[in-house]
Amino acid sequence: EVQLVESGGGLVQPGGSLRLSCVASGFTFDDYTIGWFRQAPGKEREGVSIFGNSDYSTYYADSVKGRFTISSDVAKNTVYLQMNNLKPEDTAIYYCGARSFTNARAMGLMTWPPDYWGQGTQVTVSS
Repeated sequence: EVQLVESGGGLVQPGGSLRLSCVASGFTFDDYTIGWFRQAPGKEREGVSIFGNSDYSTYYADSVKGRFTISSDVAKNTVYLQMNNLKPEDTAIYYCGARSFTNARAMGLMTWPPDYWGQGTQVTVSS
């Protein structure tokens, strides 16, 4: 059974930091592109940052470039998203998604959306 389990969300003040984790199981981690998407109330789900474990490609949405960093730990089957200098507009439910053998940019732009999703973790940026 494929599982993606997110953790690390919470409430943080503007300018603060959070690190999200996505632990994957039930598939060959090295073959999958895994990344983070978010959905704010009333908005469509969008790609935030993606990592291609098979080709080492990366994708960042323009709105998070220079603030967010994605990394992958193959030994732990875990993908992390370090989020710095958080802004109120980063408030959303963050979802982990995975798809096999897909370029990170293609998945980030939803050209090839994930086959699997986690349950989501809430990130709230507010003073």
